[in-house]
Amino acid sequence: MTITIGQPAPDFTLPTDGNGSVTLSELRGKNVVVYFYPKDDTSGCTAEACGFGESLPHFETVDAVIIGISKDSVARHDKFKAKYNLPFTLASDEQGDVTERYGAWVQKSMYGRQYMGIERSTFLIDKDGVVRGVWRKVKVAGHVDAVLKAVREL
Repeated sequence: MTITIGQPAPDFTLPTDGNGSVTLSELRGKNVVVYFYPKDDTSGCTAEACGFGESLPHFETVDAVIIGISKDSVARHDKFKAKYNLPFTLASDEQGDVTERYGAWVQKSMYGRQYMGIERSTFLIDKDGVVRGVWRKVKVAGHVDAVLKAVREL
């Protein structure tokens, strides 16, 4: 599936760190940054998560919440969140349904080997639940600033 700017964001409910859950439609009235990442506690994913965490106060000034999603378990999210003191929600999509609906489950290639995995992707959803920004094949450097700029322009 391909998510495009201007379409309603696919709703989801997922378990989160701290034995909670998050439902996208319940966040109406807030801007929501949903980012998909391959794996907790790996170098790129840690840099991205820490970047969003450090910038969270800036996102909060524009009424935005951040949700990180990977296929890691809730228990693994709890460890990752505690290790790096991450101040936002990490959601577990172990079955991969949400990841697939957002088009972040893709064929990847490393050292000539093809496999399926999560493509680092970010979606900006406005207060009405409409997709206003899509970033695919994200490079971590500068990404958080680009997303924050887009939220401020809503």
